[in-house]
Amino acid sequence: MSYLKLDNDVNIYYEDQGQGTPIIFVHGVWMSSRFFHKQLPHFSKNHRAISLDLRSHGRSSHVQSGHTIANYARDLHAFIKKLSLENVVLVGWSMGAFVVWEYVKQFGESNVKASVIVDELASDFKWDDFPIGAFDFPALIHIMREMQMNRIGFLQEFISLMFKHPLSEDDFEWILKEVTTIPESIASAILFDQSVVDYRDYLDQITIPTLLCFGREEKLIPVAAGEHLHKHLKNSQLIIFEDSCHCPFLEEADRFNKIVDNFIQST
Repeated sequence: MSYLKLDNDVNIYYEDQGQGTPIIFVHGVWMSSRFFHKQLPHFSKNHRAISLDLRSHGRSSHVQSGHTIANYARDLHAFIKKLSLENVVLVGWSMGAFVVWEYVKQFGESNVKASVIVDELASDFKWDDFPIGAFDFPALIHIMREMQMNRIGFLQEFISLMFKHPLSEDDFEWILKEVTTIPESIASAILFDQSVVDYRDYLDQITIPTLLCFGREEKLIPVAAGEHLHKHLKNSQLIIFEDSCHCPFLEEADRFNKIVDNFIQST
């Protein structure tokens, strides 16, 4: 458990275990590195497993500016440079997938061995030509307002949509605590940006090996999102987790870890 100060005086919290190929786990919007607590012990046996809290998320410092996907990717790049990491594997869950794609878009693929994309669309927005998107404009307005006026009530419902099966009281409690660490104003700012970014036109430029991991339960993200990515990413494979929703790395942790490990070793 450590902190790394970026050039812009943002303190990034991260956990760093093991040696070998660096695997960086990038969390979703409002979430944190704690969501990967079932991954670091496994992957650190044969790799260098790293999870970080993006700016203002989790235990990283709360700052009022810089909350865009493009800037989160710049933070990730600075993080990788400061730790002198080479030939990294980037694992992006939910919004973390956008950060991974934006990182590759800005900084290229030369230092990226492979990527793992977990349960995300090429864009969360329901554009006129993209009906499988997660949010239309009225839904986005509703969520933005709920985050300001009814955050706990909204998040209690949202958390239940992330999982196929009901959570234990302890699990629900720590997850709710993690997702309410980020201040409401910042939560709204990054929610808007991550909801309207669109990587559909960029996918065919990505050549690194990519593993797509999607939950069969479609409370949040449809399986069609994974099929769309698989169709447009030249060097990809799609795995469906039959007993999971948005978090296969938690609901089917052993299978997820094994499949990702095999993928990394094969690249």
